[in-house]
Amino acid sequence: MSDATPPPPPPQNPYQASGQLSPSDEKLWATLIHIGGILFGFLPALIGYLVLKDKGPFIREHTATALNFQITLLIVYVVGSILTLVLVGFLILLAAWVLAIVFGIIAAMKANAGQLYTYPLTIKFVN
Repeated sequence: MSDATPPPPPPQNPYQASGQLSPSDEKLWATLIHIGGILFGFLPALIGYLVLKDKGPFIREHTATALNFQITLLIVYVVGSILTLVLVGFLILLAAWVLAIVFGIIAAMKANAGQLYTYPLTIKFVN
């Protein structure tokens, strides 16, 4: 009975989170987060930042940048909404909407190319 083989090791946990993302996955997620910001506001950037920030330096930089821009836009939308009472708010809302689309597309293209991008006119809230 001393010839018995030891039991096999326990199986790997398939639900355990992996470490870093591959460079192509980082570029894909960064691109999707920037495009998601155009369609859904700050939610994709916030979720992406909370879930992916520790998965690699490229994705961390892009999610933080996108989140900062989306928070800045949210502030501009609130101020623009309040200023619609004096009619100038409509121009602010229109300008913010156009800039969100244009800068979001530029950021997505840069992310897809593997380059870092910083949105202009953005207040830095998160690093």
